[in-house]
Amino acid sequence: MHPEAARTNGREDAELVRLAQEGDAEAFAKLVARYENSIFRLARNITQNAEDAEDVLQETFLKAYEHLGEFRGDSKFYTWLVRIAVNQALMKLRRRKSDRSVSLDETFDTGEETLVREIAVWAEDPEQLYSQEELRRILASAIESLPPIFRTVFALRDIEELSTEETAQILNLSVPAVKSRLLRARLRLREHLTRYFKRKGDDVFAYL
Repeated sequence: MHPEAARTNGREDAELVRLAQEGDAEAFAKLVARYENSIFRLARNITQNAEDAEDVLQETFLKAYEHLGEFRGDSKFYTWLVRIAVNQALMKLRRRKSDRSVSLDETFDTGEETLVREIAVWAEDPEQLYSQEELRRILASAIESLPPIFRTVFALRDIEELSTEETAQILNLSVPAVKSRLLRARLRLREHLTRYFKRKGDDVFAYL
């Protein structure tokens, strides 16, 4: 988002929050309308389940409404809302317990790191071989393969385009920890996509 647009939204949000805190239900409804699509998309990317994302969306705005009086404007309203949504989504994953590959509470080295991986070069430009719809499906599958701790950081930084500092604040992590997890997430995605396209390429070109 353009900085000026972000500042304008911030001022509008502040006024809507003030009115909502004074009991103006319509003002809160405007905040819901402004951010419900973004919150649903974020929840969908974290939970990888549309029904869970709908639940998270409802729970997020319900909790935001219940605790609106506690919002003091120390951060942007959207950042505060995203923090609630992330917490609700991770709670949903804990209850579901479907991803057992990595614990949500697992600790990681918070220092900067350089990971060297062997990444195969795709023989063909994927966009020349697949439709946009197919590429979106492949990417969604790759994101789903990420453990929640990486998927959450990736969703906040690369999909929602929040800053590293905002992501760190929302997840209660240090900035180096966010950078470390984002790097790991991106590398895992590259490995997943490389294996996919290389396998498909081998299958295709074997018959040419």
